[in-house]
Formats: sequence, C-alpha cells, structure tokens
Amino acid sequence: MKLPRAYYRSNQVVVLARDLLGKLLFTNIDGRLSGGMITETEAYAGITDRASHAYGNRRTRRTEVMFKSGGISYIYLCYGMHYLFNVVTGEAGVPHAILIRGLFPLAGVESMLKRTGKSKSGYSLSNGPGKLTKALGLNLTHNACSLSGDSVWIEDNPSPIDENDITVSARIGVDYAGTDAALPYRFVLHYEKYL
Repeated sequence: MKLPRAYYRSNQVVVLARDLLGKLLFTNIDGRLSGGMITETEAYAGITDRASHAYGNRRTRRTEVMFKSGGISYIYLCYGMHYLFNVVTGEAGVPHAILIRGLFPLAGVESMLKRTGKSKSGYSLSNGPGKLTKALGLNLTHNACSLSGDSVWIEDNPSPIDENDITVSARIGVDYAGTDAALPYRFVLHYEKYL
C-alpha cells in the first residue's frame, strides 16, 4: 500500500529519513515497473542545514519544489552527470528533503539492467544515488511528481526494521557545510535479513 500524503507532512525530517529504511520505492516508466527496498537515506533539514539546497531560505527555480507540501519528488542534476532523487517532506514552506542513496532491486530487474547497461543484478545495481535513479528510469521530467501517483511512489513494508540493523553516520560529500557536515543524518540499513 502506498504511503499516505500525511506521512510526508511531518517536519521531523531526520525521523522520516530513518523510517524510510526498508520501505519500497517503485517507478512505472514507459509501462515498465521497477523498484526495490530503500537501504540508505540522508536527511536535509531545510533552512537551518548548511548542507541543504534551501539553506538560509534560498528560493530558486531549482529549490522551489522543496518549499511545497511534503509528498512529492525533488530531482536535480548533480555535477552535470547524475540525477538524484529526494523525497520532499514537511508542511508547505518548510523545505525539508530526504536523499534516497541506496535501494536493493526487487522488481523489474531486467528493465533496471537494460537502463544501466549492466548484466548482473544485486545491490551494486542501485547502491548509490546516481545509480539508483538510472536503474529506476528517473530524470528531471519526474521532478515535483506526487509520491501518491502512478509514476513514482513509496509503499510501506509490513516487516518491522530492527534498530540494531541501522548504521547512523555523517552524510557523504557535504564537507562545504562546516559543522553541519558532521550531523548524524545518514542512515544505512543492513538489509540482508529483510529480503
């Protein structure tokens, strides 16, 4: 069952980033269903977080989607090469987002292999934010999509996650954020027993 819009409206972005672990992310692109279990996330706490694109209440054409009500996608091009998929959370005007960094493929693996040009399935197919979007077929045309829609969505997973299977650390690649770079906002699920 798809997560309800109300789930995303919480202003507790760090709590949601942790809670998304184990949930199921799907896309239906060109009639091809693909998806898997979310295994890694990073929280970005809006205007007070120097690692966030919206730090200091920065509103640009790119970041405007972050200021909308939670429950939509925020996709941007990183380093001119990789599309990165984020979940917008919080109430309207609160620009929180969660970067989905890793996913274990469970559905539509053949389509994911074709999109990535790989021949072997497994975690290495989508164990990075750029690899994940490529495998799922996501790009800028899917920016600001409702996560309650039919092209990209997240479903609950009935299997509860054991807190002992989660590693918490600082985020990756945000050294420019000063002391905020050390915030424990990255969550990794040791997923093997949940497959």
